Amino acid sequence: MSLVHWIDLPVLGDDRGSLVAIEASDTIPFEVQRVYYIFNTKSGVARGFHAHHQLQQLAVCVSGKCRMVLDDGQTKEEAWLDSPNKGLLIGDMIWREMHDFSDDCVLLVLASEHYDESDYIRDYDEFLKVVKQ
Repeated sequence: MSLVHWIDLPVLGDDRGSLVAIEASDTIPFEVQRVYYIFNTKSGVARGFHAHHQLQQLAVCVSGKCRMVLDDGQTKEEAWLDSPNKGLLIGDMIWREMHDFSDDCVLLVLASEHYDESDYIRDYDEFLKVVKQ
């Protein structure tokens, strides 16, 4: 089973330009509790390096591109986020890393829960122990 789950986001628009609307429990399979975006990431900097016990996320590169590495403790897969109308769905207990940010990258993330530090697993060895339980 693939770790990479894409959601095609419908593009609306006319001769003025394009628009993507993301609707909770319709376009994406969860209610959105938190929205954040990553931008101005310096060249050569990687981000992420954590998993969540119970959190769903949708990552959309609204500008530029970056490479996402997903890992469930047994399998690692990579995916390029490079389209504003394609979202990467990330479930709980998936280790995620973000690499190779373009200078113009803006990575939008919609999350199913509010920020909760206790939900994070920030040590990869601990992640592997939890996954094996």
